[in-house]
Amino acid sequence: MSSRKYPDRPMVGVGATIFEGERVLLVQRGREPSLGKWSLPGGLVKLGESLEEAVRREVKEETGLHVRPVDLVACLDRVLRDEEQRIAYHYVLLDFLCEVVSGSLRAGSDVTACTFVSLDGLSSLDLTRGTKEVILRALDRRKNRRPPLYDPTL
Repeated sequence: MSSRKYPDRPMVGVGATIFEGERVLLVQRGREPSLGKWSLPGGLVKLGESLEEAVRREVKEETGLHVRPVDLVACLDRVLRDEEQRIAYHYVLLDFLCEVVSGSLRAGSDVTACTFVSLDGLSSLDLTRGTKEVILRALDRRKNRRPPLYDPTL
């Protein structure tokens, strides 16, 4: 099994963009990489788990919310190098627009805080790279209904 730090292959992760009115849910990372930074809730896909299952599980673990993935909004590469330029982390991230089905918001595993933030408030937070751009894509996807990019039945 590949380690998260100094892996022997890329790891697949999922993230969730969740809106409450004009506010978006962010979590403060409780572990490296990006310890202390704000990002979308999410994490790694487990072996045998579908992307949809992974999104649901990760959001529930980190925020206490049960969600329904609506569609894929972004696919990102994250290769983080150490001081010697060795690959310390390598993730392929798939970010989904999600809707809350049930649950109560609370910070869970791997995060130190979670909260809904106004879009105007994003610039005051120390966000992980690309988070604001993914949120804006999800907002556009939410407002402009199109056929889904992600279809788990295919």
